Amino acid sequence: MAFSIGGATLESRFFLGTASYPSPEVLGDAIRAAGTQVVTVGLRRQLSGGAGAGDFYRMVRDSGAHLLPNTAGCTTAREAVTLARMAREMFGTHWIKLEVVGDEYTLQPDPWELVEAARELARDGFEVFPYCTDDLVTCNRLLDAGCRILMPWGAPIGSGQGLLNPTALRTLRARLPDVPLVVDAGIGSPRDAVQAMELGYDAVLVNSAVALAHDPVTMARAFRLAIEGGRLAYEGGIMAKQDMAVATTPVTGRPFVL
Repeated sequence: MAFSIGGATLESRFFLGTASYPSPEVLGDAIRAAGTQVVTVGLRRQLSGGAGAGDFYRMVRDSGAHLLPNTAGCTTAREAVTLARMAREMFGTHWIKLEVVGDEYTLQPDPWELVEAARELARDGFEVFPYCTDDLVTCNRLLDAGCRILMPWGAPIGSGQGLLNPTALRTLRARLPDVPLVVDAGIGSPRDAVQAMELGYDAVLVNSAVALAHDPVTMARAFRLAIEGGRLAYEGGIMAKQDMAVATTPVTGRPFVL
């Protein structure tokens, strides 16, 4: 199941967010249960300091996972670019999850500011993981700006609504067959992750659905198994749906197709 993204070869297709866990210990256990090799970290959280900030960073770093800093909270391209450059210095990585929010109610990305920021960061040597909507035109603009990866939402951040527009996500996969696609935001249960993987997506990023579960560690393991199963189903080739019943046991001829 190994795949390449951002210049790295990964075995796990489960990206895990690190916010809102009951404790650092629970987060550490969830990371291990998830088997994740990519964890997101918020730079604003590190800059704000507070009790345990240093311990949090050391714990995440010691997990051995790739760090994917994000620009959560930014509303302009200039702000996001500045924060991304600070993240590169602080975390020692050229990976950045680019977030530029245009609406504070839905937390929907601002496509114009997002593309502008992506273009500048790509020129500056970043591997940009842009959080975007499922709009094909916006996604193509991001690719033109220098992005090699896309992270379309399934639903608004933290909503747990699942994949609200699977048709649009299916279209993205069909039109951009060679682009790594990661469903980011809105996933509420392992069932949603299975659906994303069966659509042929390369990975999913989950935070709230694990962090806010009654038992985050058990939920992390559930997502791990669901993502593995969904990917195997995609690779195995899911049978086409039929309008009518089709007998599975032949009444004449041979029982096997040779």
